[in-house]
Amino acid sequence: MRHLHTRTTRRRMVAALSVLLFAVPGASAVANEEGPASPALADGLALTPPMGFNNWNSTHCRAEFDESMVKGIADIFVEKGLKDAGYQYVNLDDCWALPTRDADGKLVPDPARFPNGIKAVADYVHSKGLKLGIYTSAGTKTCNSAGFPGALGHEYSDARQFADWGVDYLKYDNCNNQGVDARLRYTTMRDALKATGRPIVYSICEWGQNKPWEWAADVGHLWRTTGDISDTWGSMLSILKQNLPLAPHAGPGHWNDPDMLEVGNGGMTATEYRSHFSMWSVMAAPLLIGSDLRTASDETFEILGNKEVIAVDQDPLGKQGSVVSSESGRWVVAKEMKDGSRAVALFNETSSPQRIATTAAAVGLPDADAYTLRDLWQHKSYNTAGTISATVPAHGTVLVRVFADRRWNQHPPAVELGLDGSPLVQAGTPARLTTTVTDLGRTPARQVSVRLSGPEGWAVKPTSPTTSAALSTGRSLRTKWTFTAPQGTPTGSYDLTLKASYRSPAGVRVENVLPFTATVVVPPPAGTSGLGDLPWLSATNGYGPVERNTSNGESAAGDGHPITMGGVVYATGLGVHAESAVEYYTGAACETVTADVGVDDEKGANGTVAFEVWADGTKVASTGVLTNAMPAEPLTADITGARLVRLVVTDGGDGIDSDHADWADARLSC
Repeated sequence: MRHLHTRTTRRRMVAALSVLLFAVPGASAVANEEGPASPALADGLALTPPMGFNNWNSTHCRAEFDESMVKGIADIFVEKGLKDAGYQYVNLDDCWALPTRDADGKLVPDPARFPNGIKAVADYVHSKGLKLGIYTSAGTKTCNSAGFPGALGHEYSDARQFADWGVDYLKYDNCNNQGVDARLRYTTMRDALKATGRPIVYSICEWGQNKPWEWAADVGHLWRTTGDISDTWGSMLSILKQNLPLAPHAGPGHWNDPDMLEVGNGGMTATEYRSHFSMWSVMAAPLLIGSDLRTASDETFEILGNKEVIAVDQDPLGKQGSVVSSESGRWVVAKEMKDGSRAVALFNETSSPQRIATTAAAVGLPDADAYTLRDLWQHKSYNTAGTISATVPAHGTVLVRVFADRRWNQHPPAVELGLDGSPLVQAGTPARLTTTVTDLGRTPARQVSVRLSGPEGWAVKPTSPTTSAALSTGRSLRTKWTFTAPQGTPTGSYDLTLKASYRSPAGVRVENVLPFTATVVVPPPAGTSGLGDLPWLSATNGYGPVERNTSNGESAAGDGHPITMGGVVYATGLGVHAESAVEYYTGAACETVTADVGVDDEKGANGTVAFEVWADGTKVASTGVLTNAMPAEPLTADITGARLVRLVVTDGGDGIDSDHADWADARLSC
C-alpha cells in the first residue's frame, strides 16, 4: 500500500488489528506455539525471508524512479557486496506503467521511465545474478492517485505478461479493491502466477486488514501485517509491536512482513536504524532495502551488510523470534536457530539507557556450565555463566547469539557496564552517577579498570576506586563519579563514554565501551506554563515532528493546522501522531499536568488513540481508547516530586493510520 496513511479516501485498518498490541511483563520463557494449520506453498520459493530492494520509500513516484536507477541499484548490489550478503531482488513499486492499458488490454511500461521495457531491465538484473520484482494492486487501479491499472479482472493476462518479461517477484497491493473478498482476490492471482509456470515469489500486501497470517500460508509467500512504515521511530515501533505477536504464523515459504526497511533514509539515528535492522532480523522479516543506495553513507552499508545479523534473519529453521519479556519498554526477544543456539535481542524502547537482562534458560537453552555469547554488532565472543544482559542505550538494541558450547572457555568473560543515577545535569552544578563493571562470565576478569570521560571542559571525577585486581562471576566494581557541565553550557544532549578494560585468565586484554548522553537541563519557570512553549528533552512521533500549538501535519515542521476537537479550536497545546512520546524536565518542582485530549478533527472519522502521563517511569494518568467521534476529554496528572514527565500517545491497538492526537491547552503547574 502506498499512501494509506495520508489518503483519506482509503479504508483504514480497523478492529482486525486491535488484538495485536500486547505486553507480557514478567514472562519467563519463549512461546512454543504451533504454526498455522494450512500448509505453505510447496514450490520451494522463499524458504528464507526474501532480501532485496524496493524503490518506494526513497523515490515514491518521482521522476528519478526509472530504468537507470534500477540498473544502478543492481550494480551497487554487486559492487558493495550486498549480493554476496544475500540480497537478491531488485523490485519496482508503483508508477512503472502508463495509466491506461493498450488496445489488447495489456499493461504498458511508461516509455519515459522504461524506454526499453521491463524485459530489458529484467535481463540486465538477471545478468548480474539477481532477480527482478514488480508491483500491481488487487484492485481496478493501483494506489497512486494517477490511476495506474490494477490487476483485478486481469489476473491471468497480467501474470502472463510478468512471466514473459522475466519477473521473479510480485508485490500485490490492496487499493481500489471494489469490496471483493480479499481471500478470493489474492487466491486468484496465486493461481494465475502458478499457471504461468514461472517461479515467482508472491507478496500479499493487504495491510493485515483481513488477518492474512490466519489464511494465506498456502496463498502467498509473505503477507503484510500492518499499514505502511514511515521513516520515524514512532512508526517503526508501532509496526514492530504489531508484528511481534504473530511469530507462530511464520516459517519457511510463508513469512510475516512488517514492511520495508527505512535504514539510511535520514529520519532516524544510526542507533535507531541498528535497532530497526536487528529487530526485523530477529523477527525473520523480509529485508527489503528502502533507501537510495546511490547516495547511501558508509554507515548505511555497514548496517545493511552485517552478515552476522543477516544470518539471524536467514536462518533455515525459519523461526520468528518470540517475546520473552517486555516490562516498561525493556524488550527481550529470542529466536531459535537451526544449530540449537538462540539469537537474543535486548531492545530498549525508552528514551534513556536501560539495563535489560534475561538468562540462557529463559530463552530456551539447555542447562550448561557456561555458554558462548557472540555480540553480532561488535563481532566479538565472550563466555557467560548464564546471564544475558547489557545496559542498552536509548532506542538501542544489543543483539547476541548464545550457544551451549563446550569451547566457551576459549573466550574472555562477558563483562556488563552499568549506570545508576540520572544523566541530567544543571550547568555549573555537580551531578552524581555510579557506574558498575560486572563479570557475567564463568571465568574471572582480572586487572579491571574503568574510566568515564565527557566533553571538553567538563569536570569528571571519580570519588571511589576505579580499579579491581579481579572480579569473579557475578561480582561488580562500583565507582561513584561527579560530573559538572561548565556554567553557561547550553541545554541539550552531550556525549559521555564509559570504558572498562580487563584481562581474561589467558591474559587477553579486552575493552568494553558504553556510550551514553548527559542532558543539560534548566528547571521550568514557577507558575503555570503552556507545554507548547517549553523546551522538551526528547520528542518522537509516528509521522512528522511533534508540533507546538498546532495539529500534526505529518510531514515538515510547521505544516499543522489550528488544534480542533469536536469543533472547538484551541490556541495552544501539542499536536502529535501516535506512536508519540514527549519528555520534559520538571526538576521535582512541579505539581500537575493538565490538558484536553483527543483526536483532531482534521482526519474526519478516522483515528483511535490513548493518552498516558508518566512521572519518573510511573504511569500517573491515562485515558481509554479515544476516537474522533468522542469529545475532548480533560486529563489531569499529579506529578509532584517528579524530575521527568513523559506525555505518551499510543495507537489504540489498531496501527497508527490517521492517529492525529492533541494535547490541547496543555499546561504545567510548578
